[in-house]
Amino acid sequence: MSNIDPMSRWKASGLHLLISLGVASAIGALIYFIWYPPPYFKVAGGSTLMLLIMGVDIVIGPLLTLAVFKHGKKGMRFDLIVIALLQIAAFGYGLRVIAAARPVFVVAEVDRFVLVAANQLDDADLAAGSLPEFRTRSWLGPRVVGVVPPKSSDEAYESTIAALGGKDIDRFPRYYVPYAQVAAAMLAHSRPLAEIIKKSEQDNEKVRRFLASHHADPADFRSLPLQGRVADFIIVVSAKTGWPSTALAIDPW
Repeated sequence: MSNIDPMSRWKASGLHLLISLGVASAIGALIYFIWYPPPYFKVAGGSTLMLLIMGVDIVIGPLLTLAVFKHGKKGMRFDLIVIALLQIAAFGYGLRVIAAARPVFVVAEVDRFVLVAANQLDDADLAAGSLPEFRTRSWLGPRVVGVVPPKSSDEAYESTIAALGGKDIDRFPRYYVPYAQVAAAMLAHSRPLAEIIKKSEQDNEKVRRFLASHHADPADFRSLPLQGRVADFIIVVSAKTGWPSTALAIDPW
C-alpha cells in the first residue's frame, strides 16, 4: 500500500482556490490600475463589477471542485475539465462585461465633467470623431477631452432630438475637442474649494489631505462636478490652467 495519502477534496478545492486567487489578483490589477484607474473606479461602478467577477472566479470553481472531487473516482478528470471550462466561460463573460463598461472619455461639458463608458458610444459615432484619438476606445484609462456644441442649425436640431432621447452631446465624438480649448470656459464655471470645505467636516478632511499632498492653498484649486454611472464626485482643477488634478469622493450637488 502506498504511504502517500491521496489528495482529499479539501486539498483539491484549496489548490483550486489558490489558482483562482492568483488569476483574480492579476485581473483585478488590470481592472483597477489600467481600465478603471483611480479615481474613476468607484464613479464608473468598477467595484460592483469586479466583485461580481471575483465572486464567480474565486467561489464557484473551488466550491464545485469540493463537491465533486473524489480521489480515484472514474471520470474525475472529465469532471474537473468541465468545471474549469464552466469557470473560464463565466469568467470570460464577466471580464467582457467589465471591459465594455470601462470609462474611455472624461468629457468636459459646459459646467461639469461626464464619464463616458465604452459601451455608451456607438461605433458609427466613434468613427466620426473629429480627431484620430477620438475615434478609438482607450484601453489605458479614460482620455480627458472637451466638447463644443454643433454650429449648424441642422446639427443643433439633431443634437436636441438625441438629447431628448437620452443621448447627450458627450456621446458624440465628432464634437470632441482637445481639453485645452475648453479649459478656460470650464474654469469660469468652477467653484472655489472653500465652498466644498464648508459643506461638512468629512469633506473638509478630504480637501485638506489633497491640499497637504500638493503643498497648496485652497485658492490654488477649484472644483467642478464629475458625473459618473453610479456616483458623482468633484474634479479638482488648477485655478490657473483649469487642468484636472484629481477627483474626490465628495457630492458636488
